[in-house]
Amino acid sequence: MALLVFDSGIGGLGVVAALNQLTPGLPLSYLADNGFFPYGEKPDEILLPHILNVLGTAIAREQPDAVVIACNTASTIALPALRAAFALPFIGCVPPIKPAAAASRSRTIGVLATAATVRRPYLNGLIAQFAPDCRVLSLGTPALAELAEQKFRGAEVDVSTAVAPLFKQPGGAEIDAIALGCTHYTFLLPELQALRPQISWHDPALPVARQTLKIIAPLSLSPAPRRAHFTGETLPPALLAPFALSS
Repeated sequence: MALLVFDSGIGGLGVVAALNQLTPGLPLSYLADNGFFPYGEKPDEILLPHILNVLGTAIAREQPDAVVIACNTASTIALPALRAAFALPFIGCVPPIKPAAAASRSRTIGVLATAATVRRPYLNGLIAQFAPDCRVLSLGTPALAELAEQKFRGAEVDVSTAVAPLFKQPGGAEIDAIALGCTHYTFLLPELQALRPQISWHDPALPVARQTLKIIAPLSLSPAPRRAHFTGETLPPALLAPFALSS
């Protein structure tokens, strides 16, 4: 009995790292649906039943006390259906619009996310709630998640081409804060900050970890092996070791 952290690939490992920082040794397992990666370009009618099936199998196997959907695309598409299907706490992941808006002085903020997250009405709801006085420019791109996966495996990456269209939009030069709407982008923060050091970049990993600890506080998590599971390629132990996970 422990926490299950789910993502389409390596993105949710950023949330695992944040959980490790806040509560070292927290019993958890990690599930990466990398056999179906990337999620962001697939239609909702394919993704929703697939996510329900993959997580249903994992929940039956792991018997978790709570589940973190450490994937913005999966959160915006599947959270209501997951909560209806399983009597478990589910913690979702949303673009950090609120802190980006709070940090902005120009009142023009950006959102970098997958195409699926950008097109969902949920994003507009967050903007209306937390950034009603801001001009919000969004870019949905498959490239950044792919680059994050490559960097995680040791490749050098260049993010400039992938993010350039965001700043080419009308008003793009005034962006002074950007919400990262995909947990994969956590692993690209050094490159993004180097590209535009004057911009305040907002990563979802730590807020998701804090919310997770708040939700599970009343639960009694039993000690359990910290393992990672993959629907596709299994990552080498050396890549999992920094997250205190084994395959």
